[in-house]
Amino acid sequence: LEYAKGRLSELPGVSLLGHPEHQASVLSFVMDGVHPHDIGTILDTEGVAIRAGHHCAQPLMQRFGVPSTARASFCAFNTRDEVDALIAGMGKVREVFG
Repeated sequence: LEYAKGRLSELPGVSLLGHPEHQASVLSFVMDGVHPHDIGTILDTEGVAIRAGHHCAQPLMQRFGVPSTARASFCAFNTRDEVDALIAGMGKVREVFG
């Protein structure tokens, strides 16, 4: 999780939402100028699965001022290589949307 947070935070135009003191292994993020559903679609073509939408949390989306987010979930079996695949896929998103 910490590795993924660090890598996503380095990407231009990507913002992580929420900074809880005790965090579950879920990262919600947005990318400037790109709808989360588009992020999810492009990542899917790159073999990376995420969720995109309001995640049944519309009041939280309103609090953050976004219609939806992209969300990556991690577990004990995820590897740094998989995080790197997410980051590479986000590069493809930026490539498509400029």
